[in-house]
Amino acid sequence: MDSIDKQILDMLRQNARTPLKTIAEKVFLSSPAVSTRIEHLEKQGIIKGYTAMIDKEQLGYHITAFINLEMEPIQKQDFYPWISEVPNVLECNCVTGDYSMLLKVAFPSTVDLDVFIGKLQQFGKTSTQIVFSTPVEHRGIKITE
Repeated sequence: MDSIDKQILDMLRQNARTPLKTIAEKVFLSSPAVSTRIEHLEKQGIIKGYTAMIDKEQLGYHITAFINLEMEPIQKQDFYPWISEVPNVLECNCVTGDYSMLLKVAFPSTVDLDVFIGKLQQFGKTSTQIVFSTPVEHRGIKITE
């Protein structure tokens, strides 16, 4: 991956809908050359996909929370398939420390969150923090040359 690939990645990170022509002009290549580079980055797995940033609150998901879950390693074989099927789970990370999992979730209400936590506790002890505000939204990693 060279500096041009990094510039392309950074432009796509900021706006995945940036037209090829715009990218091409900024990196001084033709649109077909940029398209080929993007295709190569996709095949390498560097670009894993494209997504739209959705305002959860406008869809009725007013509660975002982080949940720490303490569980035994042996439970992962049951936990991973179960948690993968819960659409309200935005992220699930296996972490170090007192808790083994850190989840980011979104729910319409605290009642819905409470019901989910009750189900989650079949796997172990939880600790929950409800988000008041998010001064820095998810933005991906900045690509540097």
